[in-house]
Amino acid sequence: MEQTLAIIKPDAVERNLVGEILGRAEEAGLRIAALKMVRLSKEGAQGFYYVHKERPFFPSLTDFMSSGPIVVAVLQGEGAIQKWRDLMGATDPAKADEGTIRKAFGLNVEKNSVHGSDSPQSAAYEIAYFFSELEMVNK
Repeated sequence: MEQTLAIIKPDAVERNLVGEILGRAEEAGLRIAALKMVRLSKEGAQGFYYVHKERPFFPSLTDFMSSGPIVVAVLQGEGAIQKWRDLMGATDPAKADEGTIRKAFGLNVEKNSVHGSDSPQSAAYEIAYFFSELEMVNK
């Protein structure tokens, strides 16, 4: 059973979209194996997004991701990584397909409401960043 990390970003948490977004994941057949709300420090955001540290958007991204609470979840199911990525839609909400989370709720490229792992390797790193084995419920 494949797993992926999903993050509901500060913009979506602030607008009370957590239930709507998680509901879409469940409707698509993904199961929630772990779930919690956290507030990243700037250093915590930098650690999570370390792969982007040389990119020009890194300071803005880490400022945004530490600006308010986020909800992190482990979603599992057949093809969970691609299924969640398809549900999220393109990074830029203006370019996202109708019916995707980012098209429906994203405000711009940075405040696009959700994050998801892009590969099994990143999923393994990202899940371990937020969750211990004790916090995981594998079905």
